[in-house]
This record gives sequence, C-alpha cells and structure tokens, in this order.
Amino acid sequence: TDGSVMTSQTCDGTSRTWMEVVPAQNWPDTAKLDLYWDLRHTESKNDRLGVKLKGSIPQVPYTFAYLNTGYPCMNEKQLAMGETTIVGRKELRSPKGLFHIEDLQGIALQRCSTAREAVLLMGRLAEQYGYRDGGECLTVADKRELWFFEITGAGPEDMGALWVARRIPDDHVTVSANTPRISDVDFGDKDNYMYSEGLKEKARKLGYWDGKEPFKFWKVIHETGKKPFTVRDLFVLKTLAPSLNLTMDMEELPLSVKPEQKVSLADMNRLLRETYEGTEWDMTKNLKVTTKNKETQKTDTLTSPAANPWMVTDMVNMLNAVKPGTVTRNRLVSVPQCSYSHVIQLRSWLPDAVGGVAWLSFDNPGQSPRIPIFAGTTDLPVAFGICGQHRHREDAIIWKYRTANKLATVRWGLTKDKINGAVAHFEEKGLSEMPFVESRYKELQSSKGEEAARTFLTGYTADFAGATILRWQEMADEFWKMFARGF
Repeated sequence: TDGSVMTSQTCDGTSRTWMEVVPAQNWPDTAKLDLYWDLRHTESKNDRLGVKLKGSIPQVPYTFAYLNTGYPCMNEKQLAMGETTIVGRKELRSPKGLFHIEDLQGIALQRCSTAREAVLLMGRLAEQYGYRDGGECLTVADKRELWFFEITGAGPEDMGALWVARRIPDDHVTVSANTPRISDVDFGDKDNYMYSEGLKEKARKLGYWDGKEPFKFWKVIHETGKKPFTVRDLFVLKTLAPSLNLTMDMEELPLSVKPEQKVSLADMNRLLRETYEGTEWDMTKNLKVTTKNKETQKTDTLTSPAANPWMVTDMVNMLNAVKPGTVTRNRLVSVPQCSYSHVIQLRSWLPDAVGGVAWLSFDNPGQSPRIPIFAGTTDLPVAFGICGQHRHREDAIIWKYRTANKLATVRWGLTKDKINGAVAHFEEKGLSEMPFVESRYKELQSSKGEEAARTFLTGYTADFAGATILRWQEMADEFWKMFARGF
C-alpha cells in the first residue's frame, strides 16, 4: 500500500532466540572468515558448547552491519531475507559441503547491498565450497525488488549445489511454507531467473529430469509424490487473490499472485497470526458448548472457552478418543513453537538507516507484539542477547512474552481479547509513530550527524520493547490471578 518491498519469516522450532547487531568492519588483506557448526542452537553469542569449526573462506576488505538473528535477516543497506526449510530429497545432501543456509545469509548480508548480488553470491559460494544443508528457500529482498531462491545439495559425491532463483513481479505476493515451490524455469530469461552452473545436466545425470518434459525445479528437488504446496501456501494466496479459485486439488499453485487489494504491513501481520478461525481448517470448529444467555434466557451454542487453536498432541488425542474426528490437526501459520518471526519493510524513498525496519516478534506470532528494529539500529537491549530455548530464563527476551502466552491458552476464550487487544495496541502505536521517527531521524542526522540519529533509532527500539515487556508481564500476572481463583 505504501510502495514498500516486504518479506517475512516465522522461525518455527528450536533455533536460538538470541540476536545481535553485528557492526560494520574493515578487515586486513589476510583476514579469514571462520564458519562454525552449530551456532544456531547456542544460548548466547559467547556460548561455544558443542560448536565446532567447519572451515574458513577469505574475508573481504569491508563488511556491512547486519541484524544477526538465528537466520540472519537484514543489513544496513536495506537488504533483507526470510527463510523456510523445504527439506527436499534427502539423497541430495552433501556432508562434504561447507555451508549451511544461515552461513550464506550472514555472508551475503555482510557483503551485498542488492538482492541480485546476494542471490548470485550465495549460489556461487555454495557451488565453489559446497552446500551441506537440506533444501532451503530464501525470499531475498532489497528496496526495489524481491527474489525467490531455492537451494539444495547436489548429492553426497558432489561438493556443489543445485539452486534456482526467480524474480517476483513488483505487484505480486509469494509464499513458501516448508516445501519446494519453483516450477518451470525459463533458462533464456536472464532478467528474471538465475540458477546454478550445469543445472539441467546435473538433474538429468541424477535421474530427476528426463530432458524432455518441462524443467520444473520442484520436481527435481522434491520427494516423489508430494505436492509443491501446503494448506498454508494455499490459504495465503487464496486470501489475497480469491477470484483465482485456488484449491488443494491442483497439481501446483502459481508461485506468486497479484493481490486483488494492495497489501499493507497490517495485512502481513494478520496473515502471520492466522489460525484459520472460521474456515474448514479451523481446529476448534467442533469444540462447541451450550450456555444460557442471562439476558435473553435462550440457550446459545459457542466455542468452548477451553478450546484453543494451539492444542497439544495429548489434548487432541484425548478429544478424538472421546469422539473420533472431533479435531483434525492442521499446521497453522502461527504456532506456539515459534522462536521468533519478523515482517521487514524496505523503503527506497527513505535513508537506509530508517527505511529498513524489521518488525520482530518472539514466541507465538498469534499472541506476541512486534518490535521495530531499524537498519540503522546499532545495539539491542541485553535481554535480546540471551536464548530462552534451552531452559526457563526470565532474563531471556522470549520468556518476557511466553509466560503470558502459554497461560492464555489455558482458557483462550477468556483471555484472547486481552492478548489481541494488546497486540493491536502496539501495532497501532508502531504504525502511528513511524512518521515521527522518520522525521526525527532526518532532523538529527542534519543537525547532529549520523551517529546521533542512529542513537535515537536504537533508543526508540529499546523503549518500544520495554513497553511491550511491561504489558505482557502485567497480563501474565492477571492470568495467574484468574486461574488461582479457579476460573
């Protein structure tokens, strides 16, 4: 709606929740970039338990500042990425390779200022040094365009990688939810496609393409018999372009669609909170109870206050044991096992430092607020530097929200209005205050210099985060009190 290029991610699973802003840096000619195995599950940036050196590559003379999340996501030049694991064929994994996907992301954010540069660098590095990770998809965006990049290994005997990148049209929306999505590759269209060296030849040699049928990349890298989309992909595209009448019966969905109404930041936030309430995929649709309306004295049927879309497996099994078919489990867009999520806006008409903003959230994106972190933010509050996935830690940022969120699901029917109201409050606060933040940044940059302007952005992020933490702690106290009385 405002001309932004946007990308997003929900990092679902056990990835670290600690994050930091890595500053820009000059490097000597002899410098090396060391790559380590398994930084993505450490408890802080200084935690080296289980971490091993994989190898190194030559460093470049200068690297940009970037936001180092579990999957690094934005740099000071308004280059940003979203990530989703697409698995692909297990037999294509190459244990001899050097890179995991988060390594490639971090390197590209340090060295590149455009999406095209980033895609080409990541692809060529993977081919040169080897890619050992499973299938991955990145949405690689800058302030003018976005590329959809899928990559996998080339087999245990090949140090290289198989990858394709497709440019998404400026007025389109795309989505990837843990499954390969790129279909026909136009090898003659250099403006809108990039791909690994010898891709067709390798695919044919591996037996995944016969050389005659159209070259569909998802068929090359995907496990046989699986669809190249999920309910999540369908739901997002169907919501934004309903007239296309997309269904789960199709062999494949379009990689991207032109939304029938332009998409706003609020739309993106809403989609990442989605639990399919009121649709055929709603997990609570059969969990009804009857109650007498005190005013009309009539009996109403409504969803049980104890029902929530994030029921644990034991609860689902118990309900289905009482009456088979009561709950059909569907993978939701927002899930309680989310480490962090973000929606990133990139805006060409603003200075990079304030034009790029990652609206970042911890824990379940259906319950937590979004905090603005700018491309020019230079530091984060201490709690951001501690992971809360290993144990309960009240000094870890994720537990500032997780306690209230988990308590809220016990009686979601009674607590969701409080949670949703708080989420809406901070979303509106962020949106309404952005014009002031942008103008204040420019004023300070002009009158006091870039350092003072970035200090302001850094302080704004910290103040905003502090306000959200206070509200979620207050709600946790409210919910404890509510349940202590037996409600």
